[in-house]
Amino acid sequence: MIYFDSDYMAGAHPKVMERLLKTNHLQTVGYGSDDYTKHAAELIKDACGKPDARVYFLTGGTQTNATVIDGLLAKHQGVLAAESGHINVHEAGAIEASGHKILTLPQHEGKIWASELKEYIENFYNDDTYEHMVAPGMLYISFPTEYGTVYSYEELKEISDICNKYQIPLYIDGARLAYGLAAENGSVTLKDIAALADVFYIGGTKVGTLFGEAVVITNPTLLKNFFPLIKQHGALLAKGRLLGVQFEALFEDNLYEDIGLQVVNKAIRIREIFKSKGYKIAADSPTNQQFICLPNHIIDQLMPNVSFELWGPRGKEETTVRFVTGWTTTDQEIETLAEILDKL
Repeated sequence: MIYFDSDYMAGAHPKVMERLLKTNHLQTVGYGSDDYTKHAAELIKDACGKPDARVYFLTGGTQTNATVIDGLLAKHQGVLAAESGHINVHEAGAIEASGHKILTLPQHEGKIWASELKEYIENFYNDDTYEHMVAPGMLYISFPTEYGTVYSYEELKEISDICNKYQIPLYIDGARLAYGLAAENGSVTLKDIAALADVFYIGGTKVGTLFGEAVVITNPTLLKNFFPLIKQHGALLAKGRLLGVQFEALFEDNLYEDIGLQVVNKAIRIREIFKSKGYKIAADSPTNQQFICLPNHIIDQLMPNVSFELWGPRGKEETTVRFVTGWTTTDQEIETLAEILDKL
């Protein structure tokens, strides 16, 4: 069986695991107050070009989104997001559980349009009864999106300008940020993300760590009491050094960037294999998630040997499926996939 289900099915990248083993018997203070975590934060701030940013390490993506969003919003406010956004679709109501409503915007291949964001905010405040309604208190987007698509720099800048104009924070979910930055023909850098977002996070779970995400706060006026909020949301690790050591490994010697490039290149190869055999590509993704529309009988013939996800309910005759590459994906696995498709 070869696996293309997701990018977090294996353990840790060998270089990350090596660092964990090397430091395993050391004793350090807890909760991220150790020197490894402090050094990892400095490496991240340097990579972002934001020496005055604040960096915190949390246990996982859902905890990170719930904690950041709860911290940014007042009780009467909700979070704007694409209707296909991860927090709206695949986080089991974690945001609503913290007392905040998700205010959905139309999605266009996973992205929102700046014009529709502006229209939503203006329509809200032009309604005389707006004080009886949930106010748009921030914007959530992900880079890349649920469909593997990425915003251009120009799109991000326009969105950021609107958020600044209406004084709502822009928060970017970066669970797969490495793959967004490595996107085919992409133009956005980590420094761009840091310059345009008020808060964002750098995903580790899907990019070679055992677990963990790094929250970067670039707007100094926000989340001033973030540490206790992390603990309230169950996202604080007592053995905080484990997070620091892993991100230290990712951000030394360009490992984070290298993983992103290698993984995206493998995903593009898979897309081209399906295209060469006449299958329809369901979403124009330049990242490590590839969406293909396959006849159901082809899906059934693939499944005994290839593991992947159906993207939504099974259709009557054909269904969109998702193939995802990760740091463990090998050239041999891609070649085996091609050989299996040849036989079909």
